[in-house]
Amino acid sequence: MDRRTRTILTAAAVVALSAALAGPAVAAPPAGDHDATRQAIRAAVADGVPGVIAGVQQGHGTWAATAGVGNLHKGTPRSTRDHYRVASITKTFVATVVLQLEAEGRLSLDDTVEKWLPGVVRGHGHDGREITLRQLLNHTSGIFDYLGDAGFQRTYMTADGFMKHRFDEAEPEELLAYALANEPYFTPGTSFEYSNTNYLLAARVIEKATGNDDYGDEIDRRIIAPLHLTSTSVPTTRVTLPRPSGRAYSKLARTDTGPTYDVTELNARLAYGSGQMVSSSADLNRFYSALLGGRLLPPEQLKEMKTTVPSSRDTSRYGLGLVDRELSCGVHVWGHDGGIFGSNSDAVTTEDGRHSLAVNFNGDWSGSTDAIIEAEFCGT
Repeated sequence: MDRRTRTILTAAAVVALSAALAGPAVAAPPAGDHDATRQAIRAAVADGVPGVIAGVQQGHGTWAATAGVGNLHKGTPRSTRDHYRVASITKTFVATVVLQLEAEGRLSLDDTVEKWLPGVVRGHGHDGREITLRQLLNHTSGIFDYLGDAGFQRTYMTADGFMKHRFDEAEPEELLAYALANEPYFTPGTSFEYSNTNYLLAARVIEKATGNDDYGDEIDRRIIAPLHLTSTSVPTTRVTLPRPSGRAYSKLARTDTGPTYDVTELNARLAYGSGQMVSSSADLNRFYSALLGGRLLPPEQLKEMKTTVPSSRDTSRYGLGLVDRELSCGVHVWGHDGGIFGSNSDAVTTEDGRHSLAVNFNGDWSGSTDAIIEAEFCGT
């Protein structure tokens, strides 16, 4: 998802993958010391975020905290157990399934998109015969991001459009048509440009390779069930959040002023494999800890996932659905962020999977998840 574009699918800059805050190098905080993190959470609320959840898994211990409110009308606080839409964090789940399929010999990262989706990626210079699955997963395909299409923006990205179309059910092919109406960003493999279309296609490849009509079933079977992620799901057309959950708020505009809208109910199926999922902080920590700890992928596939290319920010590099982010204190964390109207999320873990953080804002116009990550891992 793209934080530069506020849509029902994105509300915070996920294309511009989170940059670490500048500052002097400092030692990481001692285990169990989350004072700086708590202060950063409160600072986000002071900056205008309605409510914040942060959860940490460190070794065998966990820690969680909230600040602000989950419901502006009632003034009720957020719960550390809240469900929320994780948007582009979905991409790590999708990439994990693709890599599991590679480990099983059912596909190769060097396969072309054409092999799995014949004739699907054509138009205005796009050619699936020249694009590999690896290039989908690391955003070097050059395929245009359907969220950037002018027609899509008119339909879904304005306040009036959101209110009219927030419950729309669109097939992936309809979303792909928005992308293919535009020219590609570049020749495949020559550069990097974050594009949600890549993961719409990756989800379709999962369906073709497995014979399953819904990629979400594969995520359920391969990741959610084995890890007992009881708060995680890939909703189909459900527009409400499971309980417990707070409300989600947006300005529905490129501004931090003006009216605040309750945007809790929406159909995230429009994001498909690029950002459809719902989870919780505890589940996200469990997932990323298991992933980086080698419990979901064999060593060869995990190495592929962690093979990165330069992204749009100097302090981060993009692997296969996984971001390597260097913090101001020199610590590297791996994970992904995600934005959808009314929800900004970030989930990261150390390379050994032993120290994980997941944070969520229930508003999309202010605050910095970067600052909370810096606080937890660098103590600043």
